[in-house]
Amino acid sequence: MPYDFSAIEPKWQKKWADAKIFEAEPDPSKEKFYCLEMFPYPSGALHMGHLRNYSIGDLFARFLRMQGKNVLYPMGFDSFGMPAENAAIKNNTAPSDWTWSNIEHMTQQLKRAGYSYDWRRRVETCNVNYYKWNQWLFLQFYKKGLVYRRHAPVNWCEKCQTVLANEQVVGEGVCWRCGTPVTKRNLDQWFIRITDYAQELVDCLDELKGWPERVVTMQRNWIGRSEGVHFEMEVADTDLKLEAFTTRIDTIFGVTFVALAAEHPCVEKFAEMAGGEKAEEMRAFVKRMASRSTIERTAVGVDKEGIDTGFFAINPLTGEKAPIWIADYILMDYGTGAIMGVPAHDQRDFDFARKYDIPVVAVVRPADGPAPDGATMPSAAAADGVACNSGFLDGLPTEEAIKKAADWFEEHGRGKREIRFRLRDWLISRQRYWGTPIPMVYCDRCGIVPVPEDQLPVELPLDIEMPKNGGNPLALRPDWYNTTCPLCGGPARRETDTMDTFFCSSWYFDRYTSPWCDDKPFDKEAAKYWMTVDQYIGGIEHACLHLIYARFFTKVLSDLGLLPSDMREPFKRLLTQGMVIKDGAKMSKSLGNVVDPDEIIKRYGADTARLFILFAAPPEKDLDWSESGVEGAHRFLGRVFRLVEQNVEELKKGSGRRVKMSDLSAPAERDMKRTIHSTLDRVTKDIRDERQFNTAVARLMELANALLSFAPKDDKGRAVKREGVETLLCCLSPFAPHITEELWQMLGNEDFLSTHKWFEVDESALVADSATVVLQINGKVREQFEVAAGLSKEELLAEVMGREATKKRLEGREIVKTIAVPGKLVNIVVKG
Repeated sequence: MPYDFSAIEPKWQKKWADAKIFEAEPDPSKEKFYCLEMFPYPSGALHMGHLRNYSIGDLFARFLRMQGKNVLYPMGFDSFGMPAENAAIKNNTAPSDWTWSNIEHMTQQLKRAGYSYDWRRRVETCNVNYYKWNQWLFLQFYKKGLVYRRHAPVNWCEKCQTVLANEQVVGEGVCWRCGTPVTKRNLDQWFIRITDYAQELVDCLDELKGWPERVVTMQRNWIGRSEGVHFEMEVADTDLKLEAFTTRIDTIFGVTFVALAAEHPCVEKFAEMAGGEKAEEMRAFVKRMASRSTIERTAVGVDKEGIDTGFFAINPLTGEKAPIWIADYILMDYGTGAIMGVPAHDQRDFDFARKYDIPVVAVVRPADGPAPDGATMPSAAAADGVACNSGFLDGLPTEEAIKKAADWFEEHGRGKREIRFRLRDWLISRQRYWGTPIPMVYCDRCGIVPVPEDQLPVELPLDIEMPKNGGNPLALRPDWYNTTCPLCGGPARRETDTMDTFFCSSWYFDRYTSPWCDDKPFDKEAAKYWMTVDQYIGGIEHACLHLIYARFFTKVLSDLGLLPSDMREPFKRLLTQGMVIKDGAKMSKSLGNVVDPDEIIKRYGADTARLFILFAAPPEKDLDWSESGVEGAHRFLGRVFRLVEQNVEELKKGSGRRVKMSDLSAPAERDMKRTIHSTLDRVTKDIRDERQFNTAVARLMELANALLSFAPKDDKGRAVKREGVETLLCCLSPFAPHITEELWQMLGNEDFLSTHKWFEVDESALVADSATVVLQINGKVREQFEVAAGLSKEELLAEVMGREATKKRLEGREIVKTIAVPGKLVNIVVKG
């Protein structure tokens, strides 16, 4: 009978669904395990990256069910976002129709792959019963003071026609989604005060022992905690003051200029006061900077640009004047948008000063040498050493100089110590249609007014016409945005911006615990049982996007009382899987190297696809796609099928009992028993402890080969072979669940293998019958031979000394000392 995966796989998918064996409910009597992959965007079809991610997650879920855990394993769709709008424009269809069609198609694909999800819990973020709670949570954040609106320079993607959060500007200053260079615009936008939790976000990183160190480091650097001094500088002959923050207040004696970001609010004031050509020059410079990307403006080694405003800042410590410049490499996003220029000890300041003939003054010298000459030094010098040319700081090592300078500022009321973060507040406004409407209205009489909770949800209109040139169609729908003020009843206008879709994905894992909840985002008791997520799986590209936002949300929800007060982190363990590579590059439609999962499943079956993915590479490494590798996985499953199908009657005769190792005398049977249990032991550890699935598959291939060549001679032998085949199917089940269910049933078992208890290792079977012992004479190896396993020192020494070969080696020599290490060696020290 051939291995007919096209009949076997749908058969068992239906049986699992009919029996509801993957549906999970809280059960305090059982240890829970929450297994989760980052949910997909419903782009239309699964790709191999999806298949790899979900095959890893399904393996965990199936293995842990068999280990007796109460496993929650849900799936949903991150279904709001710009691609639906672009597809709607391209295909002349509504974003909602396109999205829901894709959701249903991808759901069927996931089911055909045999993933053991609890499909009752499917969540779609574009569903009104989900995004209603986005709006409700937004209002709770607003009440808590975590939401505000302000006019600010923001990141703008011209292609996407929307603003981006800082975390969504990546690489060379481009949009994270489309790769378009990002520019700056000044707009009124909604922000969330993630910075209120910056310190806790840093502190809790030390608790994430189950996260890859690379991800922890990336988050630590992105949050960017730094200690320094915040101070003000007066602007000479004006009433203006400039705020600055520096981590190196000790270098303030080396300030020779002050630099402002083009977006700094004082720039326009300087232009107004200067007037004439100087004002036009400054405004033209500001306009030019708005069209340049962050990377262009800040890269080290790139020629710097600036304009002298003609105004001077007064050094608060020395009283000296320093010219104020507008510089391209200063940004408003970080710090205050104003820096003290110390060119002797900062390379970008140095490059700027040399270009514009600004003096350079060294204020730090090496511990064992003189200060560099500011007029001739070829580049910025190291900033750590000993203070010089620095008044009362002279001679102090850097650490002491920083402390003494900071003390001076605080004692004189000129500044104060502060902790600052690179992390900026989260910009969530998006000038797009397909997203959660922000539940705020604008009233000429009452100002900005939140939508009352009993009027939620503010529903997104589905009968929308997408503008061909992009933009937000909500702003073109007066029938939708015209409303009444909740306070005064007068005319008001709805906010037409929608929320960043990362808002949706920051708490979806909580919703999975009780998705049928209709009076709150999720049930606290259900969340208390299931959360935190024990194993989270997804791409490392979200290290400083989704993962930071999700951690922030969890802390806020805990403070709001929606989660237990001690639940501060969402994910206990994190696995970031590698990419799928073909022809030396990541699979991509643009490169034409995509392999369609549907075609692979149709040709070889889901079990083959899953097994190849899990065998081809460790999960955290990139996987090189190989057609021959897929064929090899398929051939192996065929051998397993034949192992059972061609020997089924003999195997049935061996059912009903497990033969103890002590009852086996034949060497072949004892070796087979040992191979079975050593494989079981190592595969269990590979999955549970090491997360090394490829080595587990390799061990199962070795076991299958051993079973194929094992020919039992009696009932004991048949029982051993039956035990070996069942152990093989048990261990292979999380990798290839359909074929193993079929073969399990073929052996006469009536229960589901998917929920059968994972087999236990017989420790007695792991002990070898013999041991290889090395004979040394005076520390030099003379030979090695087999002895019975488990001999004591005395027994081992007697065994070795009694051998004729040993007696010949010692003939005529005086034995001075003997050393015996059981199971390893005997060393005999002799004279002569």
